[in-house]
Amino acid sequence: MRSIVNFQTDLLRTFVSVIDLGAFTKAGEALGRTQPAISLQMRRLEDIVGSPLMKQSGRSFLLTSDGEMLLSYAREILRLNDEAASYFNRAKIAGVLRIGLPNDYAVSFLQGVITEYTRRHPGIALEIYCGWSEEILERLKADELDVAVAMASGERAQYLSRSWIERPIWAAAETAQFDLPAGVALAAHPEGCVYRARMIEALDAAHIRWRVAYSGSGIGGLQNAVVNGLGASALTRYTMLPGMRTLTEADGFPSLAEIRVGLFYKHPRLSEAGIGLVNHLVAKLDEAGISGDPAQRGGELVKQ
Repeated sequence: MRSIVNFQTDLLRTFVSVIDLGAFTKAGEALGRTQPAISLQMRRLEDIVGSPLMKQSGRSFLLTSDGEMLLSYAREILRLNDEAASYFNRAKIAGVLRIGLPNDYAVSFLQGVITEYTRRHPGIALEIYCGWSEEILERLKADELDVAVAMASGERAQYLSRSWIERPIWAAAETAQFDLPAGVALAAHPEGCVYRARMIEALDAAHIRWRVAYSGSGIGGLQNAVVNGLGASALTRYTMLPGMRTLTEADGFPSLAEIRVGLFYKHPRLSEAGIGLVNHLVAKLDEAGISGDPAQRGGELVKQ
């Protein structure tokens, strides 16, 4: 008979809490345990895995490759465990949820998914903050946000639960005409926007001159600028509007590099309402076909 290893959720919850909160002592405070108890649970988890999960790096710890892999599984296991617990608990879901959404992504799609969840649970009060991905993640780290969607840079990202790939689309007004040797007028978000950077990188690589004819932080203003023919822009399939057309290599426009987008949260800091929202987001992303596999993460330093 095949030997089956059972991962205890309390050990996995301790592991995720240590990583998300950045220290054994903070994890102990969140879980109501002493630091020695947290250390003992971590050793028990390493015994089950059969290899170290963290290694010493100065006065801190760094996740090993096995630790990174287990963290990915642990987040998913705890998410499903807490979803099941919430279902059978039947408690009324209420409270304030602070959500961070990026300026330069499909805000309308995400806002629709989030507001659908709150309509099912009228006891939830939403606070949505829109900004640049870097700022959103800093706010999450500072516990000023509960859940965030942001651009995920690099292979490792703290608090990352799910990630998926989007390839930006060149968009222009249906009637717009372009003389590429004379240069391209762009409608873009301000500097710091990943989509703006992708446009400039692609045009520079193709030796096509460009100028920014419209710059604004709101997605609505950017869409209006494109529809009104002020310039071409990089959008997603969810932010294309009637009156726009897609520009391709056949039109002389170089392809745009893909962008990795992620769903971020600190599991030990999430309320029952937050867990419910995360599960709702994952389900809707899966339905839309834009949610990838549970993300690889880790690499963040954890203090003793």
